[in-house]
Amino acid sequence: MDHSRTPVLEALAAYHAENQTPFTPPGHKQHRGADPRVRAVMGDEVFRSDVLAISGLDDRTSSHAVLEQAQELMADAVGAEHTFFSTCGSSLSVKAAMLAVAGPHEKLLVGRDAHKSVVSGLVLAGIRPVWVEPQWDAERRMAHPPSADAFRAALADHPDARGALVTTPTPYGTCSDLAGIAEACHEHGVPLIVDEAWGAHLPFHPDLPTWAMDAGADVCVTSVHKMGSGLEQSSVFHLQGDLIDPTVLKSREDLLGTTSPSTLIYAALDGWRRQMVEHGRALYDAALALAGDVRGSIEHIDGMRVHGRDDLCGPGRATDMDPLQVVVDVSAFGTTGYGIADRLRRTHRVNLHLADHRRISAQLTHADDETSAQRLLAALRDVPAQASQLRPAPEVEVPDPADLRLEQVMLPRDAYFGRVEQVPWEKAVGRVSAEMLTPYPPGIPVALPGERLNEAALRYLRSGAEAGMVVPDGVDPEVKTVRVTVEDRPGS
Repeated sequence: MDHSRTPVLEALAAYHAENQTPFTPPGHKQHRGADPRVRAVMGDEVFRSDVLAISGLDDRTSSHAVLEQAQELMADAVGAEHTFFSTCGSSLSVKAAMLAVAGPHEKLLVGRDAHKSVVSGLVLAGIRPVWVEPQWDAERRMAHPPSADAFRAALADHPDARGALVTTPTPYGTCSDLAGIAEACHEHGVPLIVDEAWGAHLPFHPDLPTWAMDAGADVCVTSVHKMGSGLEQSSVFHLQGDLIDPTVLKSREDLLGTTSPSTLIYAALDGWRRQMVEHGRALYDAALALAGDVRGSIEHIDGMRVHGRDDLCGPGRATDMDPLQVVVDVSAFGTTGYGIADRLRRTHRVNLHLADHRRISAQLTHADDETSAQRLLAALRDVPAQASQLRPAPEVEVPDPADLRLEQVMLPRDAYFGRVEQVPWEKAVGRVSAEMLTPYPPGIPVALPGERLNEAALRYLRSGAEAGMVVPDGVDPEVKTVRVTVEDRPGS
């Protein structure tokens, strides 16, 4: 296929060249109706390119197949059989994939380190999750994706499961044994969904971890806005094999998606695919070299340890890692990653990717260069001098995995939509959660609707909130109170 072509961008250029006049949405009519104060910040070109996909980029019947051509080029670029664009982020894409595999009350194997969007899919669809436990590094108090053996055992215990879902890479860049998990699924004749939101770049360089389609996955969901050149909310999901009907997958996306997709997002996806096909190898040659230099420089800062393969990969840990996710242990400073991340934003205007009770993380992409790298390093070199001002840090009571593993006693949908009440967190011990309680980022829930809460998980969330952890999903983000099901009230 001719990857110099960009059907969406070409249609947008033609729209402008033909001086088309819209009597359709959007109501700003090519920026003319937008408030000048808004235009001064956002620029007129954003509004000029914000046109309808139908009766705009294409005609009323989509006879030019603009979007279809762009999706076919994307599929060809990465070696998938089918590709679908989403303008509602991978949060929508992963739900569409789940609904294409399992229906109400049917089982789906899910890694327990799944993103909140997966849990939302369980709630919406009424799917019965079978949780597969992540691998736990007790020394570093860090979870890695579940092993292939864990999925194989779960499939043996639940032969009626309709499929499996695994998240890899994690937001920390650690990767699972996808080939092994795919093999286990296919031995049972069921599909594997991979939430590869952090892996849009993986198909474009051999020194990056193996991407899902090459490992044998059936559906791969990826957020191009995370590691690629897409705009926020840009996502694609890829399909291969015959275990999922592409018309069913598209139907599920139509069920959830918007009827007013953003041509801005489509155009950026189209252009990113061309950029990667033509220049991806060279761009990631440079990005990987830069990441290596940054990692080496951070290791020379007193009190900082950069997590590399020796820390993150091996038996009982991850199978591979993305070196562009620069994860740094800062526990030697006697403070939290939350405090350091907040300080760097205030004092250096540097925004970090992740922060937890003992780590910070900086995400590098093909867009970074020596200038941005040096700004990051300058901010990090200032941490040893500032750390004393962040002590003593509030203690985050991180429990062992056994204490953090909660019993699923109700379907997530039944708990979420059932009768509920809000109680003080101390009184929520032993009750069934009716909400997600999710430290974000990385967006992996500690408690899900339908899980029985214990004291260890609640103390972790409360102490984390006191230390700076963000828990935005709960009705009470400070976790002083918790929403629980009424049906499970003691004595009821």
